[in-house]
Amino acid sequence: MRTVELRPGEESIRLGQLLKLVDAVPTGAQVKDVLLTGAVRVNGEPEERRGRQVRRGDVVQIEGQEDVRVG
Repeated sequence: MRTVELRPGEESIRLGQLLKLVDAVPTGAQVKDVLLTGAVRVNGEPEERRGRQVRRGDVVQIEGQEDVRVG
């Protein structure tokens, strides 16, 4: 499992930003398409909102990629 550390003072990151950060999508424009396929889960639950706030301790599962924990 890969861990992505938030910057000091940050409490969360938007799911769309996280997906770009871990190279799960090549461009921001493709985030919505990936989410709508059902390929992304947050803490085991399917998620389609790119603006979803992902917080420390959350685990994001991306189909075909290593899981990501937010630290």
